Amino acid sequence: MSTTVIGAGISGVAAARALHDAGAPVQVLDRGRRPGGRMSGRELQGRVVDLGASYLTASPDGPFAAVVADWVDRGLAHPWTDTFAVAGPDGVTDRKTGPVRYGAAGGLRSLVTDLARGLDLVAGHIVGEVGPGPTVDGSPADAVVVALPDPQARRVLAPGSPAEQALDPRGWQATLAVAMGWPGRGWDADLHGVFVNDHPVLEWVADDGTRRGDGAPVLVAHTTGPFATDHLGDPQAAGPAVVAAVRRLLDLPEPEWVHVHRWTFAKPTDPRSEPFHLADGVGLCGDGWSAPSKVESAWTSGTLLAQALLAGR
Repeated sequence: MSTTVIGAGISGVAAARALHDAGAPVQVLDRGRRPGGRMSGRELQGRVVDLGASYLTASPDGPFAAVVADWVDRGLAHPWTDTFAVAGPDGVTDRKTGPVRYGAAGGLRSLVTDLARGLDLVAGHIVGEVGPGPTVDGSPADAVVVALPDPQARRVLAPGSPAEQALDPRGWQATLAVAMGWPGRGWDADLHGVFVNDHPVLEWVADDGTRRGDGAPVLVAHTTGPFATDHLGDPQAAGPAVVAAVRRLLDLPEPEWVHVHRWTFAKPTDPRSEPFHLADGVGLCGDGWSAPSKVESAWTSGTLLAQALLAGR
């Protein structure tokens, strides 16, 4: 059984990994230059900054925990924190404890790259259409996995196909990720991250220095969906408003540098409880499935879809 996977985020790579390890031929196609998807970052001021997913968690008894443990054992990932601050429009009000969040010294993209080792991955490849049969741009395949956010999947799936009809019409939330750097750390050492409630601009602020483990004086703010939507046409123009909001929230001076990254389809507004969709040889997976939306859900969705494909060989 030959499978084509479209999308090299963690769900697509997880599906390809499971197929490859079972001895099934698989090829991954991605329009980007490197795997990672929404776990990607960018080198800014000489270091990688996480601009997409902020961290990952692992259910203690779930299969993803073994994957994370292996990354930790090999020094690719590390426990970050189990406690974040909670803030409102006027500042930090509380602390919230939850599961251990993991970061990666090389950025979260490095974990997807590790998961993709040994796979047949074609970067810079833009797929035109997944058709019946199934086919990918007219070439037949035994199975196709579309591991993309629903709005992007809609662009490649044949109109009216079972997979296209399974897409979520309710839309996805946008966000702007705004990285900011200072000459020194001017916030509490145990801040790590801040969930921001009832704010017109901010939804979340992460300490990228403790997240990455190098102590760099860098914060990354993620905006609310409505604010991002209003600035998708010119995201750079939104930078000053985000910087001003972070400065007021944490009582900080003006940063030395700022970088704005646009995520048009950052996360599903209402992820499905089903782990994946599979019909007529075309499967859908990602963090829009296996609710709630998080890195572990995306990995689980891709892995379970691959197992279903293997069971149907």
